[in-house]
Amino acid sequence: MNPKPTPLPDASWRKLPRWRGFNLLNHYSSTWSNRPFEEREFRLIHDWGFNYARLPLDYRTWTVEGDWNRIDETFWRDIDRALEFGRQCGIHICVNFHRAPGYCINPPVEPQSLWTSEEAQAICARHWAFVAKRYRGIHNRELSFDLFNEPKGLDNATYYRVAKILCEAIHREDPDRLIICDGNEAGTIPVPELIPLQVAQSTRGYQPFELTHYKAPWVKDIGSMGFPVPTWPMPDGYDQARHWRECVEPWKALEARGVGVMVGEWGVYNQTPHDVMLRFAESVLGNWKKAGWGWALWNLSGDFGPLDSKRSDVVYENVDDCFTDLSYLELLRRF
Repeated sequence: MNPKPTPLPDASWRKLPRWRGFNLLNHYSSTWSNRPFEEREFRLIHDWGFNYARLPLDYRTWTVEGDWNRIDETFWRDIDRALEFGRQCGIHICVNFHRAPGYCINPPVEPQSLWTSEEAQAICARHWAFVAKRYRGIHNRELSFDLFNEPKGLDNATYYRVAKILCEAIHREDPDRLIICDGNEAGTIPVPELIPLQVAQSTRGYQPFELTHYKAPWVKDIGSMGFPVPTWPMPDGYDQARHWRECVEPWKALEARGVGVMVGEWGVYNQTPHDVMLRFAESVLGNWKKAGWGWALWNLSGDFGPLDSKRSDVVYENVDDCFTDLSYLELLRRF
C-alpha cells in the first residue's frame, strides 16, 4: 500500500463525491455473516484504487441477549477498527443499519414496524444517537451514516416523518454529521419530501432485476418462474439508453434541486452469464460516470463480487491470495 493514501474529498448532503467501492458484509447478519473486519480487506480496496466502504449492519449483533433496549458497546470496537483502517487506507466509511430496529427488507419481519410503532421509532433513534455520540466530530470526509436499507411499502410522507425522528436524534449528538437516505421502494425512487431534512440520497443499480438477480434462490418470482437466460441489451429493448432514462434521469432531477446522489448498492448475481454481466456492468458504470455519481458494489467477496464469486464460467486468478475475477476487477477499476 502507498504510505500516504490520496486525501479523501469533502462530502456534504448537497454534493457527494464520486466515491467508488464496495459493501463489506462482515456484520450483515447476526445469524450467518458476523465476523470482525480485517485490515487486509481495506488494503486491497485501497491498493486497487477504490476509496469507499459501506458497512451494512444488523442491530441484533450489538444488542444484549436479544433485548433491543440493551446495547453492547464492545461490539462497536470492531467498527472503531474499521474506521481506523479506513483512515489509514484513505477509504470513506458509511455506517448503515441494514436491519434497523423495526425494519429490514429481508426476512424475518421485525416484531414491531418502524413505520407505525412509536416504540420501534424511539428505540431506533436511541441506537442512532448512541452511534452519533460515539463518532461525534469525525469529519464527513471519513464517515457518513445511512439510516436504514431500502425502505419499501410506505408512502413518502411516512418516510419523511420517521427519517426526521432519526435525523434529529443523530444531529442532537453530532450536528454536522452527513446522513444518506436510500430511495423509496427498495432504493429505486427519489424522495423529494426528504429535502428539508438536509440529507443526501442513495439509489440502486439492480435494474433490470431479471438480469441482476437471475436464478437468485431468495427471489422466488425471478429465480423459479422460467425467465430466459439474460442477455444485454435485453430482448425487450432495455439497453444503456433506457437505463439512463429510467434509472438516472429521475435522480438527476433530484440532484438538480441541490441533493447529493450516489448508487449505494448494485451488482449481478453469479448465475447471469459472465459475458452478459460484464456488458451490463460497463453500460451502467458508464452512465453513472457520466452522471458524476459514486457507487458501491454489492459486494467485495461473494456471489456478486469480483472475489470468490463461485461462478462456473470464470477462470479465477490468484491476486493478493484471492480467487479473483480479474476481467471484472479491471472493468471496475476503469470506472
